[in-house]
Amino acid sequence: MKTTTHAFAGPRILRHTFTAVAMALLVIAGTGCAVSRGQQTTGAYIDDSAITASVKARLLDNKNVAGTSVSVETLNGTVMLSGFAKSAAERQTAEDVTRSVTGVRAVRNELVVRP
Repeated sequence: MKTTTHAFAGPRILRHTFTAVAMALLVIAGTGCAVSRGQQTTGAYIDDSAITASVKARLLDNKNVAGTSVSVETLNGTVMLSGFAKSAAERQTAEDVTRSVTGVRAVRNELVVRP
């Protein structure tokens, strides 16, 4: 039985998934799975790491946001964006993309617009 995939969807989904998994592994490996900064459980820490990885992957995938200029931190579902944006529109797009990620409870947008 032969299965077919859409040429436009397959590579993008694979890239998106790979990026999210890679970011999650980097976050977990870099911190040694330590529960810190007021988090109560390891589960909450892992959830926050997954949210961070998903947000970063979506920002990197969005053509209207310079994802490499945005730092993402998550604590108990609250995501803080920091760094620089080229315009108010880019700043707002980054916030909108972040809010669309499953598990995000709140967004603190600390991006500074710098032309």
